[in-house]
Amino acid sequence: MPGVISVWGWKGLAVIYCVTPELRAKFKEPFGLLLAGTFSETMTKLKSIVKKEKPPVIVSVGDTVSRNLHSHNLRPNLSVTDNQSMRRRVKPSTFEDKKIVHVKNPQGTITEEAFAAVQKALEKSDENHVHVVVDGEEDLLTLVAVLYAPEGSFVVYGQPYQGIIVVKVTPEKRAEAKALLNAMSVRKAK
Repeated sequence: MPGVISVWGWKGLAVIYCVTPELRAKFKEPFGLLLAGTFSETMTKLKSIVKKEKPPVIVSVGDTVSRNLHSHNLRPNLSVTDNQSMRRRVKPSTFEDKKIVHVKNPQGTITEEAFAAVQKALEKSDENHVHVVVDGEEDLLTLVAVLYAPEGSFVVYGQPYQGIIVVKVTPEKRAEAKALLNAMSVRKAK
């Protein structure tokens, strides 16, 4: 993990990153290319981009995005979900042929456990398909996916009321992800 000191936080979990108030607004901005439209429209656009660019790995972060990618035969190598959509509980997603990994990751944080699960899943992303199910919140794990997915990969997440965001993994995007992680604070143990 890039220069991080862990502390023990929520229910004994090692929280390694925590969103600061200054970063909250930054995280509402798209981190990649916005594909605006309905689910059907955004999936059609994404299929076209995938066909053209042939990313080595596709990562989906979020329940609705993950379900849509699977239902449109864009099988992500890694899906990260938390059984919530727009802060409301949703029916848990199940995807065929996926190894399921359960982690805890409180809202606004990245735990050591969640970080390691995403990193490990992406190390062998060409060999298997993994579904990381988060107890808490999965949003910030997008940054970890950008850090560890192979260059040229796509990390896809939802942008509420607008569409989906496609982050193409490049050295520049990795540097941005690392800078955002380094700008976070570490939650103090209670």
